[in-house]
Amino acid sequence: MMRQTLVEQLRARGIHDERVLEAMASVPRERFLDQTFVLRAYEDSALPIGEGQTISQPYTVAYQTQELELKPSEKILEIGTGSGYQTAVLAQMGLRVFSIERHVALLEAARKRLESLGFHRVISRAGDGTRGWPEYAPFDAVLVTAGAPDVPESLAKQLSPDGGRMVIPIGGQRSQKMYLVKKNGEKLTATELADFAFVPLIGKEGWSV
Repeated sequence: MMRQTLVEQLRARGIHDERVLEAMASVPRERFLDQTFVLRAYEDSALPIGEGQTISQPYTVAYQTQELELKPSEKILEIGTGSGYQTAVLAQMGLRVFSIERHVALLEAARKRLESLGFHRVISRAGDGTRGWPEYAPFDAVLVTAGAPDVPESLAKQLSPDGGRMVIPIGGQRSQKMYLVKKNGEKLTATELADFAFVPLIGKEGWSV
Protein backbone atom coordinates (compact mmCIF):
# COMPACT_ATOMS: atom_id res chain seq x y z
CA MET A 1 0.00 0.00 0.00
CA MET A 2 1.32 3.43 -1.01
CA ARG A 3 0.32 4.94 2.33
CA GLN A 4 2.37 2.42 4.27
CA THR A 5 5.33 2.94 1.93
CA LEU A 6 5.16 6.67 2.67
CA VAL A 7 5.10 5.95 6.41
CA GLU A 8 8.26 3.86 6.08
CA GLN A 9 9.91 6.69 4.15
CA LEU A 10 9.00 9.10 6.95
CA ARG A 11 10.43 6.69 9.51
CA ALA A 12 13.67 6.53 7.50
CA ARG A 13 13.85 10.34 7.57
CA GLY A 14 13.71 10.48 11.36
CA ILE A 15 10.02 10.50 12.22
CA HIS A 16 9.95 8.20 15.24
CA ASP A 17 6.74 9.13 17.10
CA GLU A 18 4.64 6.01 16.53
CA ARG A 19 1.39 7.87 17.20
CA VAL A 20 2.19 10.32 14.40
CA LEU A 21 3.11 7.49 12.04
CA GLU A 22 -0.02 5.51 12.93
CA ALA A 23 -2.23 8.54 12.29
CA MET A 24 -0.62 9.16 8.92
CA ALA A 25 -1.04 5.49 8.06
CA SER A 26 -4.76 5.83 8.82
CA VAL A 27 -5.69 9.14 7.14
CA PRO A 28 -6.32 8.86 3.37
CA ARG A 29 -4.40 11.84 1.93
CA GLU A 30 -6.01 11.32 -1.49
CA ARG A 31 -9.34 12.45 -0.01
CA PHE A 32 -7.86 15.91 0.60
CA LEU A 33 -6.73 16.52 -2.98
CA ASP A 34 -8.35 17.57 -6.22
CA GLN A 35 -8.87 14.66 -8.63
CA THR A 36 -6.04 16.04 -10.76
CA PHE A 37 -3.51 15.17 -8.05
CA VAL A 38 -4.96 11.98 -6.56
CA LEU A 39 -2.33 9.75 -8.15
CA ARG A 40 0.35 11.88 -6.46
CA ALA A 41 -1.24 11.65 -3.00
CA TYR A 42 1.59 9.63 -1.49
CA GLU A 43 4.48 11.51 -3.01
CA ASP A 44 6.40 13.37 -0.33
CA SER A 45 5.63 16.72 -1.90
CA ALA A 46 3.42 19.76 -1.41
CA LEU A 47 0.55 20.06 -3.90
CA PRO A 48 -1.81 22.92 -4.85
CA ILE A 49 -5.27 23.02 -3.29
CA GLY A 50 -6.57 26.30 -4.74
CA GLU A 51 -6.60 29.92 -3.52
CA GLY A 52 -2.82 30.01 -3.96
CA GLN A 53 -2.42 27.55 -1.08
CA THR A 54 -0.87 24.08 -0.82
CA ILE A 55 -1.28 20.87 1.13
CA SER A 56 2.01 20.45 3.00
CA GLN A 57 4.28 17.59 2.06
CA PRO A 58 3.76 14.59 4.36
CA TYR A 59 7.22 14.95 5.92
CA THR A 60 6.39 18.52 6.97
CA VAL A 61 3.09 17.40 8.52
CA ALA A 62 4.86 14.62 10.41
CA TYR A 63 7.76 16.84 11.47
CA GLN A 64 5.63 19.64 12.90
CA THR A 65 3.33 17.18 14.66
CA GLN A 66 6.20 15.22 16.17
CA GLU A 67 7.97 18.33 17.47
CA LEU A 68 4.93 19.24 19.57
CA GLU A 69 5.10 15.96 21.56
CA LEU A 70 1.32 15.84 21.71
CA LYS A 71 -0.74 13.85 24.18
CA PRO A 72 -4.26 12.49 23.60
CA SER A 73 -7.08 14.88 24.60
CA GLU A 74 -4.81 17.94 24.57
CA LYS A 75 -6.30 21.08 23.07
CA ILE A 76 -4.54 22.28 19.91
CA LEU A 77 -5.05 25.36 17.75
CA GLU A 78 -4.19 24.90 14.08
CA ILE A 79 -3.53 28.05 12.06
CA GLY A 80 -4.33 27.34 8.41
CA THR A 81 -6.87 24.55 7.91
CA GLY A 82 -6.09 24.39 4.20
CA SER A 83 -7.25 21.06 2.79
CA GLY A 84 -7.92 19.68 6.26
CA TYR A 85 -5.26 16.96 6.03
CA GLN A 86 -3.13 18.15 8.95
CA THR A 87 -6.37 18.69 10.88
CA ALA A 88 -7.35 15.08 10.26
CA VAL A 89 -3.97 13.76 11.42
CA LEU A 90 -4.33 15.70 14.68
CA ALA A 91 -7.89 14.52 15.20
CA GLN A 92 -6.88 10.92 14.45
CA MET A 93 -4.35 11.24 17.29
CA GLY A 94 -7.19 12.00 19.72
CA LEU A 95 -6.59 15.73 20.11
CA ARG A 96 -9.25 18.38 20.58
CA VAL A 97 -8.67 20.38 17.41
CA PHE A 98 -9.57 24.02 16.82
CA SER A 99 -8.68 25.23 13.33
CA ILE A 100 -8.78 28.63 11.60
CA GLU A 101 -8.66 29.26 7.84
CA ARG A 102 -8.85 32.66 6.13
CA HIS A 103 -10.16 31.29 2.80
CA VAL A 104 -13.85 30.48 3.23
CA ALA A 105 -13.99 28.17 0.18
CA LEU A 106 -11.08 26.07 1.48
CA LEU A 107 -12.63 25.90 4.95
CA GLU A 108 -16.00 24.74 3.65
CA ALA A 109 -14.37 22.04 1.50
CA ALA A 110 -12.19 20.90 4.42
CA ARG A 111 -15.21 20.66 6.72
CA LYS A 112 -17.02 18.41 4.24
CA ARG A 113 -14.00 16.13 3.93
CA LEU A 114 -13.52 15.90 7.67
CA GLU A 115 -17.20 15.16 8.27
CA SER A 116 -17.23 12.49 5.57
CA LEU A 117 -14.27 10.77 7.25
CA GLY A 118 -15.92 10.82 10.67
CA PHE A 119 -13.97 13.67 12.28
CA HIS A 120 -17.04 15.29 13.81
CA ARG A 121 -15.41 16.94 16.83
CA VAL A 122 -13.13 19.38 14.99
CA ILE A 123 -14.15 22.98 15.65
CA SER A 124 -13.26 25.41 12.88
CA ARG A 125 -13.94 28.92 11.68
CA ALA A 126 -12.98 31.39 9.00
CA GLY A 127 -10.85 34.32 10.10
CA ASP A 128 -7.44 35.82 10.75
CA GLY A 129 -5.38 33.04 12.26
CA THR A 130 -2.71 35.41 13.52
CA ARG A 131 -5.18 36.64 16.13
CA GLY A 132 -5.81 33.12 17.40
CA TRP A 133 -9.05 32.06 19.07
CA PRO A 134 -9.17 33.69 22.52
CA GLU A 135 -12.60 32.25 23.36
CA TYR A 136 -11.08 28.76 23.57
CA ALA A 137 -7.67 29.69 25.01
CA PRO A 138 -5.43 28.61 26.59
CA PHE A 139 -4.17 25.93 24.20
CA ASP A 140 -1.75 23.15 25.06
CA ALA A 141 -0.29 23.48 21.57
CA VAL A 142 -0.42 25.73 18.52
CA LEU A 143 0.56 24.51 15.06
CA VAL A 144 1.12 27.18 12.39
CA THR A 145 1.07 26.02 8.78
CA ALA A 146 2.25 29.23 7.08
CA GLY A 147 5.44 31.27 7.27
CA ALA A 148 5.39 34.21 9.71
CA PRO A 149 7.71 37.22 10.04
CA ASP A 150 7.75 36.61 13.83
CA VAL A 151 5.72 34.88 16.53
CA PRO A 152 2.28 36.56 16.60
CA GLU A 153 1.79 38.07 20.05
CA SER A 154 -1.82 36.88 20.22
CA LEU A 155 -0.80 33.25 19.65
CA ALA A 156 1.91 33.47 22.29
CA LYS A 157 -0.62 34.86 24.78
CA GLN A 158 -3.05 32.03 24.07
CA LEU A 159 -0.52 29.28 24.81
CA SER A 160 -1.00 27.51 28.12
CA PRO A 161 1.44 28.93 30.70
CA ASP A 162 1.86 25.37 31.97
CA GLY A 163 4.14 24.03 29.24
CA GLY A 164 2.32 25.22 26.12
CA ARG A 165 4.15 24.55 22.84
CA MET A 166 4.03 26.11 19.39
CA VAL A 167 5.66 25.08 16.11
CA ILE A 168 5.90 27.96 13.67
CA PRO A 169 7.95 28.69 10.55
CA ILE A 170 9.57 32.15 10.84
CA GLY A 171 11.46 34.05 8.18
CA GLY A 172 10.73 35.63 4.79
CA GLN A 173 7.76 35.06 2.51
CA ARG A 174 9.50 32.31 0.51
CA SER A 175 11.60 30.38 3.05
CA GLN A 176 11.70 30.06 6.82
CA LYS A 177 13.26 28.33 9.80
CA MET A 178 11.00 26.16 11.89
CA TYR A 179 10.92 27.12 15.57
CA LEU A 180 9.63 25.28 18.61
CA VAL A 181 8.35 27.81 21.14
CA LYS A 182 7.64 26.74 24.73
CA LYS A 183 5.85 28.69 27.44
CA ASN A 184 6.32 28.35 31.18
CA GLY A 185 4.55 30.97 33.22
CA GLU A 186 4.95 34.10 31.11
CA LYS A 187 8.38 33.08 29.82
CA LEU A 188 8.81 32.01 26.19
CA THR A 189 11.81 30.05 24.93
CA ALA A 190 12.39 29.38 21.23
CA THR A 191 14.49 26.62 19.70
CA GLU A 192 15.55 26.88 16.07
CA LEU A 193 14.94 23.72 14.08
CA ALA A 194 15.21 23.00 10.33
CA ASP A 195 14.70 24.98 7.11
CA PHE A 196 11.30 24.89 5.41
CA ALA A 197 9.29 26.76 2.78
CA PHE A 198 5.67 27.68 3.46
CA VAL A 199 3.17 30.07 1.93
CA PRO A 200 3.09 33.39 3.86
CA LEU A 201 1.01 33.76 7.02
CA ILE A 202 -1.35 36.58 6.10
CA GLY A 203 -3.04 38.62 8.83
CA LYS A 204 -2.89 41.54 11.23
CA GLU A 205 0.07 39.97 13.09
CA GLY A 206 1.61 38.35 10.03
CA TRP A 207 2.24 39.50 6.45
CA SER A 208 0.00 41.97 4.65
CA VAL A 209 -1.93 40.80 1.59
